[in-house]
Amino acid sequence: MKLTTTVLGRTYRMANLKEVFAKANEEKSGDQLAGIGAEDAKERIAAKLILSDLTLADIRNEPLLPPEKDEVSRIIESSVNEKIYSEIRNWTVAELREHLLRQTTGNDEIRRLSRGLTSEMVAAAAKLMSNLDLVQAASKIEVQSHCNIAIGQRGVLSGRAQPNHPTDSVPGIKASLYEALSYGIGDAVIGINPVIDSADSVKNILLATKEVMAKWSIPTQNCVLAHVKTQMKAIRMGAPADLVFQSLAGTEDGNTAFGIDAALLDEADELVRSEGTGTGPNLWYFETGQGSELSAEAHHGIDQVTLEARCYGLARKYKPFIVNTVVGFIGPEYLYDSKQVIRAGLEDHFMGKLQQIPMGVDVCYTNHMQADQNDMDNLAVLLAAAGVNYIIGVPMADDCMLNYQSTSYHDIATLRETMRLRPAPEFEKWLNRMGIMENGRLTPLAGDPSLFM
Repeated sequence: MKLTTTVLGRTYRMANLKEVFAKANEEKSGDQLAGIGAEDAKERIAAKLILSDLTLADIRNEPLLPPEKDEVSRIIESSVNEKIYSEIRNWTVAELREHLLRQTTGNDEIRRLSRGLTSEMVAAAAKLMSNLDLVQAASKIEVQSHCNIAIGQRGVLSGRAQPNHPTDSVPGIKASLYEALSYGIGDAVIGINPVIDSADSVKNILLATKEVMAKWSIPTQNCVLAHVKTQMKAIRMGAPADLVFQSLAGTEDGNTAFGIDAALLDEADELVRSEGTGTGPNLWYFETGQGSELSAEAHHGIDQVTLEARCYGLARKYKPFIVNTVVGFIGPEYLYDSKQVIRAGLEDHFMGKLQQIPMGVDVCYTNHMQADQNDMDNLAVLLAAAGVNYIIGVPMADDCMLNYQSTSYHDIATLRETMRLRPAPEFEKWLNRMGIMENGRLTPLAGDPSLFM
């Protein structure tokens, strides 16, 4: 395995694959904070050249985090289809990239190919792609999932209604939810981030959202994004949960910091299948985000793009209904400015889709980051072009509970109209019955939450 190259008369030698992977990343403040990023553009180019000539077997034979030391690695390794891997093991990373971008390579072929890839191979391909490459490759991949309804169809852009409230006030949550529904948002999930992480509070919110769904016969699914242990307690108390939620990291140590492991996820999976209210078969909602492992000092010297890809390798085991990266939520220590946030959003979406994850993105940033709402508009348009399954909607793009900036309900409606996209088919039929939408376009009634009062 050759780990040297010469660029403009200077020879670059990398110590191992971990160094190659880190330095082949586009610039990220998180990699710089960890002390593993390229020192300049020349070294970055050198690392990309070395990476492009490595074979997929090279990557698999020298794991960045050995399976005997990490359960996420074991889960990813056990998922590889050996027959498909044997057909592509001698491809270089450059050849994998070219194959994915080739005009004649379609969704069915990519779906089969993905079963022979590890998450590290997926990350390697992403590192060699431009932003437009990431859009093009992801746009080929269709990943449908079904809880109470199906989303992810080609030409569909779904939205998560996120009616958070700073005190978990049920009337406040409902008021925000009515606004979301009036704009046609909520087909991905009605998902609330709770302030109070207690089983009683989670149960009350789930009951409230189910009441709205039942009263208006809304074809969607509900979820409260508390810790999985809290949700399990609530479900055992009779709470009507269609989906169970958890944040994931790309290393065992990172998940330990989240208070989870595979055994707990297995237990929650069994519980939601036996006592949850979702039709299924896809009953999980996972969130991720570049930099979470570094923030927990659980990155093992691995770059944040590769660790993010490993999150999707872990998620794949549980056949989720939806997954999204909260792309700019952690802050400028990991993604410094809009350029890095946009790049990360496109990387995450591509890496999730290539691993057959029904992938969404929370197009977001924090106020101490070098980014603004126009930057998020740009990323949202790129993701819509790339075929993202869903994005997040909060009132006026400003989450009053989590104190960060995302996309609004009307932003998602605008993306649908501009990019000629539709809500999930079953949800659109409901919107038509309510008079909110007609012939794929919002009616003058749209945006008026008093419809539900």
